[in-house]
Amino acid sequence: MTQSLELEIGGMTCSSCAARIEKKLNRMPGVEASVNYATEKAKVSLPDGTSVEDAVAVVEAAGYSARQKVAQPALPAEGEAIAEPDETAALRRRLLVSAILTVPVVALAMVEPLQFDNWQWLSLTLAAPVVVWGALPFHRAAWTNARHATATMDTLISVGVLAAFAWSLYALFFGVAGAPGMRMSFSLVAARGGGAHEIYLEVAAAVTGFILLGRYFEARAKRRSGAALRALLEMGAKDVAVRREGAEVRIPIGELKVGDVFVVRPGEKIATDGQVVDGTSAVDASMLTGEPVPVEVGPGDSVVGATVNAGGRLYVQATRVGLDTQLAQMARLVEEAQTGKAPVQRLADRVSSVFVPVIIALSVATLGFWLGIGAGPEMAFTAAVAVLIIACPCALGLATPTALMVGTGRGAQLGILIKGPQVLESTRRVDTVVLDKTGTVTTGRMELLEVVPAAGTSGESLLRLAGALEDASEHPIARAIAAGARNRLGDLPAVDGFANTQGLGVYGVVDDHAVAAGRVGWLADQWAQPADAEMQRAVDAAESAGRTVIGVGWDGQLRGLLVVADTLKPTSASAVQELRGLGLTPVLLTGDNERAARAIAREVGIDEVVAEVMPEDKVRVVRELQARGRVVAMVGDGVNDAAALAQSDLGIAMGTGTDVAIEASDLTLVRGDLRVAVDAVRLSRKTLSTIKGNLFWAFAYNVAAVPLAVAGFLNPLIAGAAMAFSSVFVVTNSLRLRRFRAVSVSTAPTEGLDAVRTSLDD
Repeated sequence: MTQSLELEIGGMTCSSCAARIEKKLNRMPGVEASVNYATEKAKVSLPDGTSVEDAVAVVEAAGYSARQKVAQPALPAEGEAIAEPDETAALRRRLLVSAILTVPVVALAMVEPLQFDNWQWLSLTLAAPVVVWGALPFHRAAWTNARHATATMDTLISVGVLAAFAWSLYALFFGVAGAPGMRMSFSLVAARGGGAHEIYLEVAAAVTGFILLGRYFEARAKRRSGAALRALLEMGAKDVAVRREGAEVRIPIGELKVGDVFVVRPGEKIATDGQVVDGTSAVDASMLTGEPVPVEVGPGDSVVGATVNAGGRLYVQATRVGLDTQLAQMARLVEEAQTGKAPVQRLADRVSSVFVPVIIALSVATLGFWLGIGAGPEMAFTAAVAVLIIACPCALGLATPTALMVGTGRGAQLGILIKGPQVLESTRRVDTVVLDKTGTVTTGRMELLEVVPAAGTSGESLLRLAGALEDASEHPIARAIAAGARNRLGDLPAVDGFANTQGLGVYGVVDDHAVAAGRVGWLADQWAQPADAEMQRAVDAAESAGRTVIGVGWDGQLRGLLVVADTLKPTSASAVQELRGLGLTPVLLTGDNERAARAIAREVGIDEVVAEVMPEDKVRVVRELQARGRVVAMVGDGVNDAAALAQSDLGIAMGTGTDVAIEASDLTLVRGDLRVAVDAVRLSRKTLSTIKGNLFWAFAYNVAAVPLAVAGFLNPLIAGAAMAFSSVFVVTNSLRLRRFRAVSVSTAPTEGLDAVRTSLDD
């Protein structure tokens, strides 16, 4: 038995730190750990006999802080945001002070006309606080690493900055650089020559400033990329009016229990998931689903917490509270996806873990090489420091997690929940999408489409008697006929002597008529009410269109036909077209007969149909497609789809479906709109391509820059600026995912979704 938990890690400064903590945790017997630098969290699986305190102790022994993540944050009061410490404040202050002191140091070193007598001593006075206090976080981390016989990116920065500063002190106090009238010119490349007359104070100060600037933008961007999750948590209502003993009492949301009936006034948020027991209204679910059109609800309909009551007064009975609500499950899925690691990130982590020691060795070798060929200490020192500074693998560590955080957060806004980063790889490879018909392509609800009376019978009397009879049944077809009759005619008469013949039809007495309704063949065989030629043509036409025909007879004669069908979702045809545009081949999978399935397939534009499939055979169909070399995505919503969703290479569950189907899937769509599946694939592919673009930049930058530094073609100051820019570029590139636009939201979002977007932009 294992215990899964999440640790919040403090003190990490780069991906090498994360790789080091992960290695330490995984060395514990039976422990499996994954540490994410961007989210500063570790997912840890502990075996029996290993406590949370043991894992925390290992992290602390490595020089970092750790604590177990609280399962559910306390909700703030109404109108307040979730309070989070602004970790960028101290960094911003350190950056501003360092920048103010660094600018004149760089200007004096680069612009020779500004170099008055003894200018170098002013530079020392200004640069010293930057090197000592401004770069203190790097020195502190490097010292911690040294005590544990390891090295990270901070080691490279600290050694580079201190080396430049120490060289300058030597040149000023023991060389000739401190003499009055000393002048120095700036060069982009290292110069051959002496060394005791040159100082590198501008390098020490500017590199510190550039790295602090990069860290600040990283921290700010990481905070913004996690804003979607914070906005999600802030959506929920903070208090609720509960009906107790005939009176309304307002209580905190945490005190609400399953079974409580609460009141939702117009404009208020629905406090938790529940079922309407009284009242009708329109509910704006755009904050959770991205769907701009409010949904009409009434008694018996389910509603979701955090959606907004846009119309009348509702009384709702709570069915799920706390961590069981859809909002909490969405937040948990988003956070799990952000904390996990994509396969491509594993490569980056392995590279980062060995990169720093290799660069330190390369820097020493560069120093030795240039000294060995007689280039002089200045040239050798400049090249060695440039190697240390240019090679920091910041961008490599940020490439994957920042894109994941932004992509999954944007998905949550649009009603797309990506369960884990490994899902992204699957979306790239998928070439076939299997669509379950009922509830996915169609609404899953039967509707009365046509009333066909026989000669001598009025359509009104046919519908009135049949509707009254079917009103006594709970079968989906019967409910569709009864609802259609009631909508068109109003109240229906009572039925006496109701009886049901399983799978064939029903009969009873309505208005003194012995009425039977069911399969046309059953009426002919059991009740001697055969269809004449005209009625049979109507039966054949309806069935060829994939519809279900119910015969209705009374007083010894077939009186007419009622045609019902599972109606097509209005967006299914356009969704299929969009899926084809993504290079996917759609396959319709259904238990219906071949003729009905083909009719639905024609309407939506699907060529390949697998019909008359029993629920347990859906897995077999997916396996057969995979055996033919196809990479299969499965879209479904029912319990009978769960096994096929799990078997497929990419399982996509409609959030309107069952919890079993959702649990078995890789992607969950909060709405029942098939176009959201298109958005899910598009967003996943876009996130993956962003990750790959980030990794290419990070790898290409290091591959190109390190040889230039070794060859002496980079001034350390330029190297520091380039390194900081690489990290900022990667994070900024990831943030572009926030502008992803969905095809499933065709009209302007409502105010609810706008509010979430505003919070993301703050």
